[in-house]
Amino acid sequence: MSNDKNIRSLAILGYHKIGPPSPGGWESWYYVPAATFLSQLRWLCDQGWQFISAAALLRGLDEPASLPERAALVTFDDGYRSTLTVALPCLRQFDCPAALFLPTDFIGGSNTFDQGMEPTEPICNWDDLRVLERNGVSVQSHTASHRWLSQLDVATQTDELRRSKAVLEAGLNKRIELLSYPYGDAATDIAAVRRAGYRAAFLFSGDGRVNRGPVTDMYRMPRIAMGPDTDLKAFLEQR
Repeated sequence: MSNDKNIRSLAILGYHKIGPPSPGGWESWYYVPAATFLSQLRWLCDQGWQFISAAALLRGLDEPASLPERAALVTFDDGYRSTLTVALPCLRQFDCPAALFLPTDFIGGSNTFDQGMEPTEPICNWDDLRVLERNGVSVQSHTASHRWLSQLDVATQTDELRRSKAVLEAGLNKRIELLSYPYGDAATDIAAVRRAGYRAAFLFSGDGRVNRGPVTDMYRMPRIAMGPDTDLKAFLEQR
């Protein structure tokens, strides 16, 4: 990895579930054992990566020099309650902030949008979200209904983006500026995202990469898809 102090690296890690499945569930790739999660965080620290918050990321988009040479943002999609019960104690061990993206139609419910594909898991309620916020996990948008945005007409896309943002802003009394596309939908209309008031948006794919240098496309920011077998070292060292 380059030691050039003028080239900053930004790694955005995309997780879903930390810990075991709920009773009656089964192990899918999206479940990362707590011990594995801790080892990944520890490895990043040992390699000189510095964890940043969602606010630091936003500042870094405008002022790239404000980011550390090796910056890592930990993110979680879908808003599973295990982020609070399992992931948060791990994050605290490393003083690691994070971002949580959830679809607002399912707050306090479960992941019925994944029915038949993933085990049923509880999603954070409002009290859970406020606890996460107080402990350095920034709650952000994953749309309202977790549908593929690129398959919706313009009016429905706009409703999905604006409704989720408005619900979270009212419930958490803060500005919502980040979006994670459901299913990592790279075909989403960026103009609609920008019009809805988001400042940046994230993809999710198995071929994610580390951003080297200033971010050039803040509405298609790549993330590394994190599972129990993700070769983090390989991702972070690729050019």
